[in-house]
Amino acid sequence: MKTISGFFLKRIVGAFFGGVFVMTVLACTDKTQANKSNTIQTVDAVRVSSKVDTEGDLLGNMILLLLEENGIPTINKIQLGTTKIVRYALLNNEIDIYPEYTGSAAFNFNNANNPAWKNAEATYNLGKNLDYEQNKIVWLKSAPANNTWAIAVRSDLAASNNLKTLEDLSKYINDGHFFKMVASSEFMERGDALPLFEKTYAFKLKPNQVLPLPGGDVGVFAKAAAEQKSGVNAALVYGTSGAVAQLGLVVLEDSKMAQPIFEPVPMIRESVLKKYPQIADILNPVFSSLDLKTLQHLNGLVAFEGKDAKLVAADYLKSKGFLKQ
Repeated sequence: MKTISGFFLKRIVGAFFGGVFVMTVLACTDKTQANKSNTIQTVDAVRVSSKVDTEGDLLGNMILLLLEENGIPTINKIQLGTTKIVRYALLNNEIDIYPEYTGSAAFNFNNANNPAWKNAEATYNLGKNLDYEQNKIVWLKSAPANNTWAIAVRSDLAASNNLKTLEDLSKYINDGHFFKMVASSEFMERGDALPLFEKTYAFKLKPNQVLPLPGGDVGVFAKAAAEQKSGVNAALVYGTSGAVAQLGLVVLEDSKMAQPIFEPVPMIRESVLKKYPQIADILNPVFSSLDLKTLQHLNGLVAFEGKDAKLVAADYLKSKGFLKQ
């Protein structure tokens, strides 16, 4: 039996380990290039966010789907938190775009007494200019739907006490009748929400007359009032809340117009819009299509029928030709 000489054995072993070394280097190079590619994609990605409420989830997913459809890399940060959390994230370069409301500028810029907030066009123009001048935040086109804060009561309570407006409710509360409201913690605390209603209509809810809940799911609030859970007979709703009447609730009129106009509007950091200027052309026609009845319908599918917000968003966008079927 022939044996391999030491010389040839060294050549074979050297070739083997040399090949292993080359393969290892190539593998490491490929991995480095892949990591570098992923890093570049992450840096270029648009961080899409929203608030925790039903409509925020719906509109945030619309933005996400539309950007992805048009080849813009994204990072999903939808339902990040309350207004304060999401607004802070936008101003501190933690997110890039999210759907806000035009009237929130009255609160954000501590300018609630300006009469401009009662007019849709004036609200948009004033808020847009303030946000750009101070923060380089660009407002895209707003939706023609006023999603203002509102208070709804059970229909039997409204009928038996002739409650039609918040003035009627104020008298009812001040006369000592039973009232307990379920709402988000944000509504209870924000200066342009419950405190503004209390100031405008001269009533004050006691701690045992409110049931604050985390998040902003109006469906949960409305169902709690309809079913009188924990004794509540009123709930926070929004102007674009769907199916409230079907649950046996009546929305009380803000007869003194305490609330600003709250139209949904995508807000984006200027540097990101400069990188992807097509975002404006992508989102503007979509938000223009979202009128009050449309948003009430879409929100109702999510809040009251339990459908997934992303699926509802996709179905709507496809039905209007904004997304491919």
